[in-house]
Amino acid sequence: MDPECSRLLPALCAVLADPRQPVVDDTCLEKLLDWFKTVTEAESSLLLLQENPCLVELLSHVLKLQDVSSRVLSFSLRLAGIFAAQENCFQYLQQGELLPGLFGEAGPLSRAAWAVPTVRSGWIQGLCSLAQHPSALHFLADHGAVDTIFSLQGDSSLFVASAASQLLVHILALSMCSRAKGHSGPVGGDWPACAQKIVGHIEESLHSATTPQVTQALNVLTTTFGRCHNPWTEALWTRLNPLVACLLERDPIPAAHSLVDFLLSVVRAPVFSSSDCGLWETVARTLSCLSPTQAGPLAVGILKLQHCPQELRAQAFGVLLQPLDCVLKAMAQAPGLPGLLDGAAGDSMMEDTLLSSKSACVGLLCRTLAHLEELQPLPQRPLPWPQAPLLGAAVTILRFCDGSAVPASSMGNHLCGTLAGCVRVQRAALDFLGMLSQGTSPQELVTQVFAVLMEYLKSPDSSPTVLKKAFQATLRWLLSSAKTAGCSDLSPHTVLVLRELFPVLQKRLCSPCWEVRDSALEFLTHLSRNWGGQADFRHALLGSEVPKLAWQLLQDPEGYVRASAVTAMGQLSSRGLHASPTSPEHPEAQQGLLSKFLHILSEDSEGFPRRAVMQVFTEWLRDSHADVAHDTEQFVATVLQVVSQDLDWEVRAQGLELALVFLAQILGQPDPHCPYAVALPKAAPPGLLTEVLWTLCRVRLFEFAFRALFDCDRPVAQKSCDLLLFLRDKTAPCSHPQEAGGSPDSASMEATLQRWRAGEQGQPLGDLEPEAVLAILGSIDLEGLQGMLAESSDHMERSPQSLLQDMLATVHVLEENEADCY
Repeated sequence: MDPECSRLLPALCAVLADPRQPVVDDTCLEKLLDWFKTVTEAESSLLLLQENPCLVELLSHVLKLQDVSSRVLSFSLRLAGIFAAQENCFQYLQQGELLPGLFGEAGPLSRAAWAVPTVRSGWIQGLCSLAQHPSALHFLADHGAVDTIFSLQGDSSLFVASAASQLLVHILALSMCSRAKGHSGPVGGDWPACAQKIVGHIEESLHSATTPQVTQALNVLTTTFGRCHNPWTEALWTRLNPLVACLLERDPIPAAHSLVDFLLSVVRAPVFSSSDCGLWETVARTLSCLSPTQAGPLAVGILKLQHCPQELRAQAFGVLLQPLDCVLKAMAQAPGLPGLLDGAAGDSMMEDTLLSSKSACVGLLCRTLAHLEELQPLPQRPLPWPQAPLLGAAVTILRFCDGSAVPASSMGNHLCGTLAGCVRVQRAALDFLGMLSQGTSPQELVTQVFAVLMEYLKSPDSSPTVLKKAFQATLRWLLSSAKTAGCSDLSPHTVLVLRELFPVLQKRLCSPCWEVRDSALEFLTHLSRNWGGQADFRHALLGSEVPKLAWQLLQDPEGYVRASAVTAMGQLSSRGLHASPTSPEHPEAQQGLLSKFLHILSEDSEGFPRRAVMQVFTEWLRDSHADVAHDTEQFVATVLQVVSQDLDWEVRAQGLELALVFLAQILGQPDPHCPYAVALPKAAPPGLLTEVLWTLCRVRLFEFAFRALFDCDRPVAQKSCDLLLFLRDKTAPCSHPQEAGGSPDSASMEATLQRWRAGEQGQPLGDLEPEAVLAILGSIDLEGLQGMLAESSDHMERSPQSLLQDMLATVHVLEENEADCY
């Protein structure tokens, strides 16, 4: 331990032990515990206590005081556990009867403070730290601690109850691992005493008629099999399997969700990859006994397993498909039309669930769609994958929701009434429909997909969130159709869809709801990015009012919409699809899109549109957009001048990104592994570098970068520092500090930079020359600045010494100037 910290510890312990002193806040106590953990991991706890007897005195004093605060008592319990984690220190504390006094029945358990959850939590956490060696097991058994932990499983505080269950798992694992080496598990029922007590309690809880007790036992087992992968867990499962089977015989099955979590933790355990011990039979039986709502998570968990009996996989997949099979049959025009499943097993229970209530029906369908969407991209998904029936089920659900379905049964009539206008199911079905675009589907079904998507895009009843999902699903299916066609040209069917799509897009761009306008602009951006070069797409787009409406939305009252309009117009312009309105109402259109964007960058009151402009400008510069390539230097100089005054740090950071792209263009291409490592010829002519430096001076890039170097927002300063380091390395062949260091320009620059560093950034650097810039680049310690910027903002205040000083300063123990308060 640091000597200065040792010097401060006695005063701090005296403060903590004095009930008259103000209680230190929880954050400081947590930091103090973290520090003690770090210290005890690096050195002997016993030596630490012997060299700092004030720590033992604090624990002893807390034992004697009846009016100690609950915070300090909880802190002391946890601190004692940290020290006692090392066995020799445990024995040392045992000799002074400190541990029995803190964790035994005569300790906090008998005090009024035990009613405070913080104290009970501290007691549990202290024991969890302490239970690291065999001596701790004997201590727990001798002082009745395990029985107390059993009772805390049902604590009124969920945090305490959860911590108690975690501690039981920890003690069980410690007990089993403390057996003599060479035993893979209990032999002949010979379980260690502590483990036997815990397992016996679990068995008793599983027999209980009360659901909370069953839940507690299953939660402990779930954590046990999730954490412990030793061979003894196989013996534990063998012992408990009959009790799990008994749970399945009850009606209703108690704690069904906890039972599912438990079984999934068992089947995922590596120990059962080669031996099941009746596990798969129990899981299969559970699948058949649980209700459709309860069985879904178990089924999807089974299907995610790498190794699993094929029959069980088929059963689990059938459980997931049953709700959609019922949906398909509700729309069947003739009896016996095949659905997703061949048999009808479980149909009556499934129909009962779908018919029971709207919440049950909606919840089951949403969970089923989410589970199947989760499975589709996995390599272990069930094969063959029923692409066509699933696609038909998704389309059918969407038709039930928008009222366009024609049901063929009473079940279908009920679903029409239940799902009509249900936004939750619509969102889930559209997500699922979009996912199915990754598969190969019959053309007639693809036609139905686009038809139902177009209905949702056109419908005035579609909510903004549903419309956004419909746009996303439509884009995915358009991309899928292009891949299916096998070439970059649009298929005839896709062209027809686009022609129908643009009038809908026009309508949505005029929506009174800003979320709808925003979603429509995002969709337009994606369309232009993917098919802006296609003649059919260009013809359809330019034949509509969409470009004109997108231009008008640059003046939308909502900032998010203006930002999306900037992105969309930037993409359209990059593709040569920009059509500015020329009406008298839009005189600024005559100046071009570039001027409009510069106006937004300098005048817009919200940050999102300005950030969007900078992203577009960076892309335009990178792609040599015609408006930029016409006079690149003037463009860069104008943008950097505007950005340097922006109050949004993300805009300023994007300005540095634009500066980097400009540098890459005049110096060479960046290395793919490092954006700042530009690959210049090894022997670059000094004349070329001098010309580059003059260019950078003319666009005032150096002034912008130097100003950003002292930016109050760290990401901007870091980016500027990296940029200047890169510049310094690349201009090294031209650098002659001995000649330029004493020039008037460099002296003036240094003085200005010093004022900038002090926060006075009003004065500009003025006209710069390459020699002065090189001198300044060589004089600034950029590496040191880079290291300082990489440190966290509180690196000075996080030291243990600073923490102790701050805690003491709160009670005025230190002199005023000694405290490091922040």
